[in-house]
Amino acid sequence: MATTPQLDHLGSPASAVEGDTTPHCADARHAPGRGVPGNDHTEQNHQTEQCVLCGDDAGVAGLSEQALRHHLGLIRRGESRLAARKSLVLAELSRQSSKAEAQRIAGEELLASGRDAKREVETATQLAELPETASELASGEIPPSHAHLIARAAGEGPIEEAELLEAARREQYDEFAKTVRRHQLDHSADDGEAMLDRQRKKRKARIFQSSDSGMFVLQGEFDSITGARIATALTAKERRLWHNEDPESRRTPQQRMADALAELVCQEPGGKTQGTNLLVMADYDVAHKELVNARLADGTAIPISELRRLACEADILPSIFKVKSQELWMGRKCRTATEAQRIALIARDQGCIGCRANPLWCKAHHIVWWKHEGGTDYDNLALVCDGCHHKIHDLGYQVHQHPETRKLRLRPPNKGSPSEPPGLLTAGCGSRQG
Repeated sequence: MATTPQLDHLGSPASAVEGDTTPHCADARHAPGRGVPGNDHTEQNHQTEQCVLCGDDAGVAGLSEQALRHHLGLIRRGESRLAARKSLVLAELSRQSSKAEAQRIAGEELLASGRDAKREVETATQLAELPETASELASGEIPPSHAHLIARAAGEGPIEEAELLEAARREQYDEFAKTVRRHQLDHSADDGEAMLDRQRKKRKARIFQSSDSGMFVLQGEFDSITGARIATALTAKERRLWHNEDPESRRTPQQRMADALAELVCQEPGGKTQGTNLLVMADYDVAHKELVNARLADGTAIPISELRRLACEADILPSIFKVKSQELWMGRKCRTATEAQRIALIARDQGCIGCRANPLWCKAHHIVWWKHEGGTDYDNLALVCDGCHHKIHDLGYQVHQHPETRKLRLRPPNKGSPSEPPGLLTAGCGSRQG
């Protein structure tokens, strides 16, 4: 007579050996005798894994970094398996009753918000149609957040599941989210029109007063074009506030952003403000005499049809910055980068040179510092976010230029070596510019 396999605490088939009460690891790679790279995987290590995954109160104080990393890896795989099990349960609840009922039960049993419960149920029903993704999640190969991105993309259009899974196994969340968006565009039959249309249909905004703090909270979700317009105006306003405030009494970046939003919304209507143009990048196809590869400043692709619409109200600026034009080489005339310099830097750096943050959140940093007589010149400026700016000025990070690609990146200081004056370092030749 056929029997239904029982499931262990992680949602994987348990041992079928009658009377066997020894805890079993659901991942065969963690069985006794199997190794973790760089370690001998003994029976004691296997029992340690079971303690970690089962929540045993084993102490971690004094463990080496390698051991702590190993613990985190086990926890990640355990979370993935639990998420796979939860997904199966929610999908079955939806099948037996309805999505709405599954969401209600999920909210009650998981103590989740209505929004989170809805998200969990939607992901569960989508994963039920993606057996390969569900299997990778159950085996602990991919985290729940990556599975959610794949499931959402599958619900919006055609995808190559195996291709996304390959990236999901090795990429961190932010990088994988970009991979999924590029994948959707590559597999779109309409140059991204349908995706942009879906985003616009899902736009929403709300404002409410928090019952906890009494403060007002604004929330909004916008399509990539509208969102970039809002972000461009908001960050330009935030930069002006930063330049105008007392350096000895600066607001936090979050406070300054809140003030920028308030001023933009509440100020009297006036003329066009400098720095609020939406920056769209495109390449010029000389052979066909047309603009191609249209994208926003952060690299987000946009449909050619949208580019044509934007071009009706845009200024066309050719991104040729090798000639020492007056606008790009200001010397010591001013400390703040001009709008022309910012556009040139966005085209060159495409984001923070340290962490790749969106260029809208970045400031123009003097590679040879202003206080060290550095000029406000295109080749002495680099885009950095607030966090990476702090690393440069307070932690000794240096701007490094790759000798072949000429791309700028941040490099941490060498431990034990004397601090070096700020300047542009070139790899492999030990030279310093500036």
